[in-house]
Amino acid sequence: MEKNISVNPPTDNLVITAIGKDRPGIINELSKIVLEQKGNVVDSRMTVLGGEFAILLLVSGKWDTIARLETTLPKFQERLDLTILTKRTSDRPIKQDHLPYHVEVISIDHPGIVYKVADFFSSRQINVEEMNTSSHHAPHTGTPMFVLNMVLGVPRKESITQLRENFLDFCDSQSLDGLLEPIK
Repeated sequence: MEKNISVNPPTDNLVITAIGKDRPGIINELSKIVLEQKGNVVDSRMTVLGGEFAILLLVSGKWDTIARLETTLPKFQERLDLTILTKRTSDRPIKQDHLPYHVEVISIDHPGIVYKVADFFSSRQINVEEMNTSSHHAPHTGTPMFVLNMVLGVPRKESITQLRENFLDFCDSQSLDGLLEPIK
């Protein structure tokens, strides 16, 4: 009788959040700790905001790897000069009933843009799965500009034509240049 042998043993997941003063080597030091504990970085986001470094890591590993990381990482906070938080998580379910869409908004910078755009999609039960924003000064004029990029999970039942039309009307009413397009 043939036994079912799993090629990939079950893994657990841990989200690691770290923030602290920006300096060279932080990613190297954090990823080394994860590797030493036999963890695998499967997803990450990192940025510098002002003078602060911030990173999110999704780490997978066997249950004992995740347990070691949960107990080991807090011990490194002082040495790395970082605030580190960890949280166990499960694999994200695949949402086959959602379509990935990209949103881009560009505008003269003013308070409330993130809230208003997020509220537009939230009120329609459309999930924002990823968001990045940045500001810069326009060439020649120096006008403060704001750029927002989102990845959405749009339910298949949603009329994309109507959603796009409503979004563009919304952008016009808020003096925003907006774009809503499928991710290919």
